[in-house]
Formats: sequence, C-alpha cells, structure tokens
Amino acid sequence: MTRTLAVVGGGVIGLSIAWRAAQTGWQVTLFDPAPGSGASSVAGGMLAPLSEGWPGEEATLELGAASLARWPEFADRIAAVTGRSVFTAKGSLSVAIDAADAADLHTVAEWVGAQGYHLEVLSRAQVREAEPSLSRSVRLGLSAPSELAVDNRALLDAVRSAAVDAGVEIVERAVADLDELVADQIVLAAGDRTATLWPGLPVRAVKGEILRLRSRPGTEPPPSRVVRARVHGRPVYLVPRGDGIVVGATQYESGRDTQVTVAGVRDLLADAQTLLPSIGEYELAECGAGLRPMSPDNLPLIGRLSERVVVASGHGRNGILLVPITVDAILALLDGTTLVEVKCADPERFNHDAGAKQ
Repeated sequence: MTRTLAVVGGGVIGLSIAWRAAQTGWQVTLFDPAPGSGASSVAGGMLAPLSEGWPGEEATLELGAASLARWPEFADRIAAVTGRSVFTAKGSLSVAIDAADAADLHTVAEWVGAQGYHLEVLSRAQVREAEPSLSRSVRLGLSAPSELAVDNRALLDAVRSAAVDAGVEIVERAVADLDELVADQIVLAAGDRTATLWPGLPVRAVKGEILRLRSRPGTEPPPSRVVRARVHGRPVYLVPRGDGIVVGATQYESGRDTQVTVAGVRDLLADAQTLLPSIGEYELAECGAGLRPMSPDNLPLIGRLSERVVVASGHGRNGILLVPITVDAILALLDGTTLVEVKCADPERFNHDAGAKQ
C-alpha cells in the first residue's frame, strides 16, 4: 500500500526531504508558492561547524559536525542523479585583525580540539602563504581543512531536479492550514512561516543580507577557501564561487522586512575590503536579503509534533549545513524510529503542546 506524504515548504530542507522520501517509496507532494525562493536562495553555503564553535555550545558543534560528515555522501547522491557537483571550496580560514580576535581564535581552537576535532592555528606568515590575496593586517588564522562550502543555488536547482525525477509533485501554492492536507504524513518545513501553521513553535524570522560579487577581467582570483573574520565587531565571510565571491552576512531582528539597506551593503563591502583589498575591483552583481528561521537557542526543531506531523525548521543560518542530517532524521521519524544525533533538536524542549493540533 502506497504511503502518502505532504511536504510544506520548498526551501533546500523541504526539497531534499521530498526527494529522498520519494526515493524510499513515499508518494510525495510538496507545497510552496515559490519553491527555492526563500532563505535558501540567499545563503552563503558555508559548511563550517568547527570554526564557528564556542565554549558552551556543545550541542551545536556536535549536530553540525555530524551533518558535515554526511555531506560527501549526500553530494554523491546528488551527483549520481543529476551529474552536478555542488561544492565550491574545501577548507575554511578564520582570521584575526586585532589582538582580541586572535585571543578568540585561540579559545576556539583549544575548545574545539578538546571536543575531539582538529583546527590548526596559523601564524601571519602561514596565513599569507595559504591565501596571498588577504590583507597584510591579518595577524593570525585558524584553519579548518575538513570544512566545505557549496553553491546554494546550484544545490537548490539540483535537489529540485532530483525531486521531480523521483516523482515528487510540486504544487506552487501556499498552505493555510495543515488540516486541509489529506496525506498520511506531513513534514512541516516552512521556514520562517512555520509558526503560522503550528502556533506555539518558537520559530521567528531574522533578516540577513548578502552580496554577490562577480570577477572581471584582470581581477585577482578569490580565495580558494572560505574566509571568515570579525571586523569592528561585525562578522563577515567570503565564500568563493565559480564566477566570484559571496559576501555575508548582516543579521537584524526586523520582522518580515526583506529590503536591502544602504548601511548593510556599506558595512559588508567595507569589512570585506579590510580582509581582501582587491575586492573593490569586482562587479557588484547582486544584493539580496532573506529571512532565516531562528529558534531561541539557535538549534533547529526536528521531531514529531503529532501522529501525522513532523517538523524540520528553525535551522537559522545553518540550514545548508544541516540538510543531510535533517533528511536522515525525518526519514527515520517517518519510518517510526529516531536518529540519536538530533536529540538536541527535539521540539519538545520548548513545550509546544499549547499550540498543538491533532
């Protein structure tokens, strides 16, 4: 007997779940008014759980590292179906501009190392050797050779193509109420709209702006790795793409505003040029903003809400990183089992019962 599944949400999480569920025998329908147009379409694509580690955030580190370990196999599945590679970089480099930043990098290296993962502290000369185009003002680096980066839009195109090839029906309309869906099981992966469909789930929208810069004839090539730093207290990252660099990202608690601001663009460009002086020669190809679905503790919500509904939302700025482990966890839940690695993401931790439906 065919099992039917409705996936609400057409970002990278929803599309990936729909694809893999269809591959395992589910008859899948995905609902989204504009698939692939949400936060996933303006993501940087960094897979960097180690270099973003910080003392006290053990659950975040372990969840991210477990998903990073799954990425090569997940990418191989995509390549096998679509013939496309989605990776754009191997390795990341966090750099310090001042003494306080350097002290923070030493703290991260020591703490992450104590958790059993490898990060390498690089001197100023070693940073210059690794990435000669970076500014001479960089005084220290933290290398994470196992971290990766993907092209978010290539990933979205690939998983959507794979989903359609696997038999997923994509319905381009919004779902106003989960009760209108007749499927045996429902996956709620509606990003920042999740709480409107399941009141009580603490998922809110947090605005983030990014820039896409395109290489021009004669411009210096982008760094080969992801480069991350704090400049004037603001986080900034440079992610290489085949045709240039993605620069991100601002973060604002601004409701549902998705307008790109002059201040956001100014700060991102200024901070990026502090890291990479030659960036001024690139073409400013695109300015974009998306709404990241955030939870109060910055961990996603992955788990069962009722006998019919499971949730996969609240991934914040780690949505791309957490795709493989989220897919595995949801497939396990649909089969009546659980994935121990995502225990920290159980929505029960927020006592969602007050808004639960049956």
